[in-house]
Amino acid sequence: MFNLDTFKTYSRAVVVGAVTISAIAFAGAANAAPVQIFPFFQPLPPMAAPQPFQPYQPYQAPTYQTEPSEDQDAVELPARFRRQTVAYATREAPGTIIIDTPNTYLYYVLGNGQALRYGIGVGRDGFTWSGIQSVSRKAEWPAWTPPPEMIARQPYLPRHMAGGPGNPLGARAMYLGGTIYRIHGTNAPETIGKRVSSGCIRMTNEDVTDLYARVNVGTKVVVLPMTERRAELGSATR
Repeated sequence: MFNLDTFKTYSRAVVVGAVTISAIAFAGAANAAPVQIFPFFQPLPPMAAPQPFQPYQPYQAPTYQTEPSEDQDAVELPARFRRQTVAYATREAPGTIIIDTPNTYLYYVLGNGQALRYGIGVGRDGFTWSGIQSVSRKAEWPAWTPPPEMIARQPYLPRHMAGGPGNPLGARAMYLGGTIYRIHGTNAPETIGKRVSSGCIRMTNEDVTDLYARVNVGTKVVVLPMTERRAELGSATR
């Protein structure tokens, strides 16, 4: 015969057991690794620490090393030493170079009583010379090898220096016969009109380049002595 009280007691036992089993299962699941519900979402990377504020710096274009210019004559020469055509009476043939040592001029004879006059630097006291020579060789941006006599006087000088804007021979050189003397440019244009060299004739790089283009090997060069001081002849014609 069915007993209602026994059935109710049995039902309560079943419910209590089911709840207990569910609680144990839930507790085990809580201790397990968490399940990623949306695995395609990646965690954000850590944010970098804020940098200190830097004041605005205007853009500066980079600088580049350029080739040296042949124009080293930044010094403004006195008017009388600037290249110009002047009246000049001489018996020398056109194309002759005349070095007026006392007045620190170089004349390139044009003919018809005219010459192209340049300002020059000449030898200091005790180093002037005179005579007739000819251009034996021409060189652009010449190398410099000081002669033994100069080394003996100035032992600190380099034994050899490659050609270039820093070379004391400047942009061009015209060698005079078999001597140690030259007509050449200079990296010290402020010395034009002065007596500072060891006997060479120096010109600005601009002027020596101009003369170099006019002169050929074999050109006659007349160097006047220091004692033959001539007055400036005529006035500029151009």
